[in-house]
Amino acid sequence: MTFVQLIDCRTSRFDEMNRLMDRWVEQTKGKRTATHDIIGSDRSDASHFIEIVEFPSYEEAMRNSHLPETDRIFQEMVALCDETPTFTDLDVMRDEQLYDASARRFFETLGGKGELPPLNDLLVEDYHDHDPSNPQDAIGMDAIRREAEMWRSAFDFSFTIEDQVAQGDRVCTRWTWNGTHKGDFLGIAATGKKVSMTGTTIHRFIPEGKIAEGWWQYDRLGLMAQLGALEGLER
Repeated sequence: MTFVQLIDCRTSRFDEMNRLMDRWVEQTKGKRTATHDIIGSDRSDASHFIEIVEFPSYEEAMRNSHLPETDRIFQEMVALCDETPTFTDLDVMRDEQLYDASARRFFETLGGKGELPPLNDLLVEDYHDHDPSNPQDAIGMDAIRREAEMWRSAFDFSFTIEDQVAQGDRVCTRWTWNGTHKGDFLGIAATGKKVSMTGTTIHRFIPEGKIAEGWWQYDRLGLMAQLGALEGLER
């Protein structure tokens, strides 16, 4: 679970504080475990600043705190503050940026080389997949793995993410899919053709960051045409 620390301080020497933070970044390069750092100033109080530091986990934050460079910088930071800074430790319960990253990782995993890895770090156990090309929705981890393996056995493919929009617990991803037809696909023997199609997927996430539901729209008819499956119908 992502961990965030809020550091609340008051100082009339912010320029010195800023230079101090630059020095900490330089001295801890390759050692620190913080992944994101934001400093905001209070519009109603020019001496009031809040630093928001993000870590992959609480344990990583503690490792960061125990760096000798961090301890030295902290002592200098306290000296620059008008009063002792306060710290608030937060476990992140919801993060739309996390949802974006998880959706992107989902597509990368589907198109990855080799054996399809476990999906339980991305999907809930009773994941519900809506694909208008299928007569029935795929529900559950086993069902979605069978669906993924059907595509992976028929094509070597990858997704290119064109756009992503996140709102609430949903992430909408517009993608381009490129593949090489290497095996049987809906009764069509391998052709070796390079094919592509575009599509959009909406994913619904639970607060812990896993995907609970997916809705797909893509140009399957265009794909079948590229594979030559519509040639008899066009005559």
